[in-house]
Amino acid sequence: MAKKKNQSAKKSSGKSASSSKPSARKMSAAKQSLDRVKTEAASEVGVSLKKGYNGDLTAKQAGAVGGQMVKNMIDSYKKGN
Repeated sequence: MAKKKNQSAKKSSGKSASSSKPSARKMSAAKQSLDRVKTEAASEVGVSLKKGYNGDLTAKQAGAVGGQMVKNMIDSYKKGN
């Protein structure tokens, strides 16, 4: 019985999937910003990124880039940027 209640609660949330989608322009700007942050972080840790797919990176390299991105975001937040 609890399972049915959860399913009906999900259906009646009132939000439609299309109303929460960002516009293509906003999505493009966000992607460009993220790519810039990623490229900057990669250069800081000495990892070369290609345009597009970078599946040839090792887990250590990918983790170093991601960790540097987080560090930079935290530093930016602390500075108020």
